[in-house]
Amino acid sequence: MAEVSEGSIVDNRYRVLRRIGSGGMADVWLAEDTHLQRQVALKVLHRRYLQDAEFVGRFQREAEHAAGLQHPNIVAVFDRGSDEGVNYIAMRYVQGPTLKELIDRGLSPDQAVALVRQVLEGARFAHRNGIVHRDLKPQNVIVDEEGKAVVTDFGIARAGISDITQTGSVMGTPQYLSPEQAQGFEVTPVSDLYSIGVILYEALTRRVPFEADSAVAVAMKQVSAVPQRPSSINPAVSPALDAVVMRALEKEPGQRFQSADAFIAALDAALKDPGVAQNTAAFAAAPPVVAVPEEERLEDERRRNWWLWGALVAAILIGILVGLALTRDTKTNVPNVTNKQLEFAITQLESKGFSVGKESYVNRSVPRNTVLEQDPLPGSADEDCSFLTFFCSKPTVDLTISAGPGQGQVPSTAGLTEAAATKRVEAAEFEVEVNRVNSDSVEEGLVIRSEPGGGNTATKGSTVTLFVSRGPKLVKVPVLVGAQRETAVQRLRGHGLEASVSEEESAESKGRVIRQSPDAGSRVEPGSTVAIVVSKGEEAEEEAKVPNVIGRERRQAVEEIRAAGLTPNVEEEETPVQGKIGRVIDQFPPPGQELEPGSTVTITVGKAIVTASEEGEEE
Repeated sequence: MAEVSEGSIVDNRYRVLRRIGSGGMADVWLAEDTHLQRQVALKVLHRRYLQDAEFVGRFQREAEHAAGLQHPNIVAVFDRGSDEGVNYIAMRYVQGPTLKELIDRGLSPDQAVALVRQVLEGARFAHRNGIVHRDLKPQNVIVDEEGKAVVTDFGIARAGISDITQTGSVMGTPQYLSPEQAQGFEVTPVSDLYSIGVILYEALTRRVPFEADSAVAVAMKQVSAVPQRPSSINPAVSPALDAVVMRALEKEPGQRFQSADAFIAALDAALKDPGVAQNTAAFAAAPPVVAVPEEERLEDERRRNWWLWGALVAAILIGILVGLALTRDTKTNVPNVTNKQLEFAITQLESKGFSVGKESYVNRSVPRNTVLEQDPLPGSADEDCSFLTFFCSKPTVDLTISAGPGQGQVPSTAGLTEAAATKRVEAAEFEVEVNRVNSDSVEEGLVIRSEPGGGNTATKGSTVTLFVSRGPKLVKVPVLVGAQRETAVQRLRGHGLEASVSEEESAESKGRVIRQSPDAGSRVEPGSTVAIVVSKGEEAEEEAKVPNVIGRERRQAVEEIRAAGLTPNVEEEETPVQGKIGRVIDQFPPPGQELEPGSTVTITVGKAIVTASEEGEEE
């Protein structure tokens, strides 16, 4: 599995810049989306969850649900995927402090209500789309430079009723869990509203309603204890706002606000009329004591006697429970994970309900990430318990892990033979891998370089790659026969080769390559010369030249044209000139033009003009 670190590339797209947050389930990294040239927050699932295929599947499905939530007060989910075991969600990167940081600095009641109101608007949109957040807390709310509150971590929310749990545990932050969530019951949108009520309480008072030494103790208080009114901590909180907070923190889901809209309306009303507390009868002071008649006093005494009997029975029951608690077996069997690889050890412990605590690394000759020691030791161990052993959890297991055999300096191998370089690297306690590459400058069989390079420090037992020369890279001679001369020359130059051109007569068309040497497919060194033979075409038949026969007698002209290899064609034309009668007065084509043998040459021969009287005599 690939490790995510600064500078690494996730899914050939996201360049990791730096870690900006870490939680129980995942780390959050600032990354650059190299496709869209923007910064994103990249949430990467912890590797210890990768062995749980069901958990990974839920992570991916719920990311798809969250990607559909497009709202100003919900962080946008751009992408999700898996790359060589790295399961990630890419979200919009929001710059600004968390709501927790603003609470620690101090907020006025108006500022607190304004920010929490935005959280409610984001939760309202999610609930309308069937998404329950399940882990709303001020650490998951970022306030940007414009004062807009943006809810994050919807990437691990659940569509509908939540079912992401681990054996023996409930996911979420104890201080913000609803009573039903703390008990492992069904989680609904009303559970989110309880968590927002805790956020509002903390924003007004700078403390959470319930604190204790352990998560179990906090969860117990969420289920049964009544919180102190905010106004008793911060006098600036109005009675109306007091009432809104206390209703949001009701133990029974049915007694709380049933929707984010109702919660928002109550906040708006409290700001509009801060002196009027609506629905606050449950938090009003007790009425004064008044005198009652004797008969009523006796009846009250009888009732008190019944209460005393009831208290006695309750005390007996409590005693029985205490006895059971004190005799309850709180031992657990810790699995043996020594000599196991760290990933396998974590998976095995978590599958049995244990969590991994401190991880200490030491140099040993055993392979890296092998578990050397564990605390508690394998076998029986005490559970971590509170409240008379009724609430117990399995102890945290600390691991001592091998960091490998230590570091060593990689020896210099450039210029050595493969055998000599291999011997030198193995003597330095490294593994050797050979990669053969072409080189124009290093002789075949010699080492060009190594990775890591000579002089660098690396873990002993790790692999050093030797890049060994196999000589210059040979070029494959392309197919040239049948190509035109210019095309063949350009093709050779494109392959880094030179052309030597010669010509010879051939039945092939003029300019076409008829032979090449070396043959196509041969491999030669770059810059080599390839000889090509180009066709000059067939030897052309000699053309006939048109003789000049103008002024010649008809018979003489015909003979000269035939002697030139051409075919005469005689036409006659009347002429008044006596000297032109019987002689050639015009020809076409003109004298001197070259024609193919046998072509026709037309000559015009003069003849006497026939008069009208001559025509009559002839008749």
